[in-house]
Amino acid sequence: MAIYAQSSESGNTLTIRVEGKFDFASHTDFRDAYRSQTEAGTNYQIDLSKTEYMDSSALGMLLMIKEHAEVNKGTVTLHHPPPEIKDIFEMANFYELFTIKG
Repeated sequence: MAIYAQSSESGNTLTIRVEGKFDFASHTDFRDAYRSQTEAGTNYQIDLSKTEYMDSSALGMLLMIKEHAEVNKGTVTLHHPPPEIKDIFEMANFYELFTIKG
């Protein structure tokens, strides 16, 4: 499990890349990654292209970043989830809650 965060040069986009397992063990690193960015209107891009596994606590973390973004008038976009993650999103109705690309 690894969480990487990178802010855009303009500072209005924060990309968080989740590699490996996205589960409760990721909670602190994931939370710290997005809480460091509090600029109003920030677009949080969550790159899931290298995510191998996701459990229900990860779904909760995504809901928490969505709430954080909305409070700060920002957005959350989920990028490139693998097919097995897309299936989880479909079962959890995440396609109605998030913009999911790729």
